[in-house]
Amino acid sequence: MRPATPHEVMPAPSLAGAREREHSPWLGRSGSPSEALRRYQAIERAMQALSPLHASTAVSPATAAGAFLDWAMHLAASPAKQWELWEVSVQNAVRWVQATCAGPADNRWCIDPLPQDKRFDDPEWRERPFAWYAQALLLQQAWWQHATTGVPGVTHHHERMVDFAARQWLDMVSPSNSVIANPVVLRRTIEEGGANLARGALHAMGDAWREWSGLPPYGTDRFKLGVDVAATPGRVVLRNALIELIQYTPTTPTVQAEPVLIVPAWIMKYYVLDLEPHNSMVKFLVDAGFTVYAISWKNPQPEDRDLGLDDYHRLGVRAALDAIDEVAPSQGVHAVGYCLGGTLLAMVAALLGREKSPALKTMTLLAAQVDFTDPGELSLFIDESQVAWFESQMARQGVLTKAQMRATFQMLRSRDLVWSYRLSTYLMGERTPVNALMAWNADGTHLPYRMHSEYLHALYLDNALAHGEYRLGGVPISLSDIRTPIFSVGAVQDHVAPWRSVFKLHQFTAADQTFVLTAGGHNVGIVNPPGQAKSSYRLRHWKHVDRLLTPDEWLEVTESVQGSWWTPWAEWLKRHSSGPVAPPAQRPSLGPAPGTYVFLK
Repeated sequence: MRPATPHEVMPAPSLAGAREREHSPWLGRSGSPSEALRRYQAIERAMQALSPLHASTAVSPATAAGAFLDWAMHLAASPAKQWELWEVSVQNAVRWVQATCAGPADNRWCIDPLPQDKRFDDPEWRERPFAWYAQALLLQQAWWQHATTGVPGVTHHHERMVDFAARQWLDMVSPSNSVIANPVVLRRTIEEGGANLARGALHAMGDAWREWSGLPPYGTDRFKLGVDVAATPGRVVLRNALIELIQYTPTTPTVQAEPVLIVPAWIMKYYVLDLEPHNSMVKFLVDAGFTVYAISWKNPQPEDRDLGLDDYHRLGVRAALDAIDEVAPSQGVHAVGYCLGGTLLAMVAALLGREKSPALKTMTLLAAQVDFTDPGELSLFIDESQVAWFESQMARQGVLTKAQMRATFQMLRSRDLVWSYRLSTYLMGERTPVNALMAWNADGTHLPYRMHSEYLHALYLDNALAHGEYRLGGVPISLSDIRTPIFSVGAVQDHVAPWRSVFKLHQFTAADQTFVLTAGGHNVGIVNPPGQAKSSYRLRHWKHVDRLLTPDEWLEVTESVQGSWWTPWAEWLKRHSSGPVAPPAQRPSLGPAPGTYVFLK
């Protein structure tokens, strides 16, 4: 007897089932959600809007509960891990008792803070009993580090979430946050008779009032757009539904033939690269003899909910390149992309490479990722459950609000952005002077529903760009099509785009590349003008015929250099330019810089 073919084994489709699907109240004839289903989805979102959880947390309850249960159940099933934690707890208890029983002259600690932990730097923390409080906290941190990591069977994502949650709680109960347990605060309170706490209470009420009223944080409103910041002379030469394109006024008699186009991220106002004159990247480039253009993204409003990544490509980067080409045809552009703007620029460069277009002369990526395998601590807030949680919020609002984004970034760096601020402002009664970067950071933006959903699904969850599966403008793109020289910058302390993740671009394109690792974080490392005493960087060129180095190998063979990476970058841009020419013609002005979109709240 011959074997049955697959078609003979599979049952014939049920005509009744087909009729059921055809007349289902949930699906239209094309299989898309029917009007009835859309109504129920609207009801579901309205019910979710009544939940206090949506307003009070940026973390999906399902993800948080799943992470905790995963950790707790596997810990309960691992006697070896339990024994290890018991041994560590006993050792820590003995170390703490020995420290408390040591002689008064012995102020050595049984455990030292991590290098980046500055909470206990003041010499008064070496005095008793305050040294005991600090050491108890540090020993608890060490124990919880053991407890939340290395539990057999726990997924990596859940392990990181539980470890992150433990650190959040420990930072909250730190003795540095207390009036009585913090010797610096206690001394100030005694010296001033509590006046510092009275001032702190007024500061807290003022901050609460500003938050409730939708006013900018204290001190940030003294920086006026177009006057104190975003003040480099220029004019708007293009405006569409998504961008204003600013062309800056030359300050040199000749300029390099190829202009520079800056593509900032739309999760930030563009003027982070045009702060005050002494730390403005735009002014630095103009004074170095470049014609500079910058995209100023519109701050999306709820009615812009349906703007997607294709719109940011078409109305953003491509529209800007077309406008520049009208006044400087066939010159090619030095394109510069920052953060999410850099990711979009890499997509556009891949598409232009596929089209054999000469539009880009070089590409500079600043703290921009193309591979999201390990996107840093932001991945704590990105999984299927978290994305569905965000989408539910954005579907009701039309956008992800700047307050929601701020809450996420504050959680990532709560020790610096929350507890240190409350210590100095509310307990010490001091207002920290606000600088231009702090004022810019408080001037947040929204993200449209569709774009943010596409971004999270395609890049973070599916990593489609790195896998060569992303479609831009309906066309599949591959990073391997990029042939233009690349200058890529990562920052040592970047929590948003970890430098090892930024470094991975080497693996995806055969273009010649220069990678720079700069001191600082996601913003300070990029806004890094010459003349700063503590600035340093590492730089190495790589050609496509060279062997690929791992990040650690690269770090080992690349020496640190004092100074700002802006200087070698400007030299690199000039080496890839055709030489000086007279300043190009300008498009008709639609108004002076910084334009109108940057003022949208």
